[in-house]
Amino acid sequence: MRDPYEVLGVPRSASAAAIKGAYRKLAKKHHPDSNKGDPKAAERFAEINSANEILGDEDKRKQFDRGEIDAEGKPRFQGFPGGGGPRGRAGPGGFESYTFRSGGAGGPGAGAFEDILNSMFGGGMRGARPGAGGGAQFEFDTGGIGLDLDVNVAMSVSLEEAVKGGEKRVRLPTGKELNVKIPAGVTEGQQIRLRGQGESAQGHPPGDLLITINIAPHPFFKVEGTDLRIDLPVTLYEAVLGGKVRVPTLGNAVELSVPKNTSSGRTFRLKGKGLPKSGGTGDLFVTIRIMLPDGNDAELEALMEKWRDQHPYNPRSGLG
Repeated sequence: MRDPYEVLGVPRSASAAAIKGAYRKLAKKHHPDSNKGDPKAAERFAEINSANEILGDEDKRKQFDRGEIDAEGKPRFQGFPGGGGPRGRAGPGGFESYTFRSGGAGGPGAGAFEDILNSMFGGGMRGARPGAGGGAQFEFDTGGIGLDLDVNVAMSVSLEEAVKGGEKRVRLPTGKELNVKIPAGVTEGQQIRLRGQGESAQGHPPGDLLITINIAPHPFFKVEGTDLRIDLPVTLYEAVLGGKVRVPTLGNAVELSVPKNTSSGRTFRLKGKGLPKSGGTGDLFVTIRIMLPDGNDAELEALMEKWRDQHPYNPRSGLG
């Protein structure tokens, strides 16, 4: 993965607020739901989230700046202070394996050198074994080094998918794709854990895949806890004369009886038409919005002028 500062486009001296602002801007711009025609949008979105995992966490950011973890949050082996010590070569899992040689398999100083190394690494050296040329080779025992092999990704789901559940395909930063079952009733920020689907390293059990749920904005429903709100457009004559108007819900549409002389802004409550909650379901609040026809209508204007002259009133009289 690229340097997280480069991914978010911020300098290393950036404040926490600047990092947060850059992340929100990029996440909104590259959200898969806003770039459905771009096959690489999900990959960029995952990279942005991974960068924020590092820089958005004060402790992880300090660890990264000190070189203790890499851009994916994995620990780096720091080597020996002062530049001295043994030479190493890359080994499985990204760690380096080091070879130490004494003067001979049982030569003077071999045991003392092993004691020094064991004291340095808290007993984390494996025993000597014969090497090329009769030397003794010592290997690091990485079993005591904690590896974070979990993978964190974000998944955007629709409000309907969050309520009813379903199955959706997610793309990992590695390019691997998985079908993920979304349980009914997931909420914003909830995590789904898939055990064993994270990264792997030799000698360690595989990590888990942690999927953070983001609920995409709905075209016309606004979520307030377990309640929903919707602005319902009605015609002028429906508001004046009253009548039945169809209202969409997360299930089937229902009919709302609009009383005569209903003002714009009046709100009606439809019980049980919101989101599931413990022991029941939230409500749907419907707010009336009177919509006039597009364009100029001379007949309507003439009617309103006549009505204004015969029935004047001031709805703003209480405003002073």
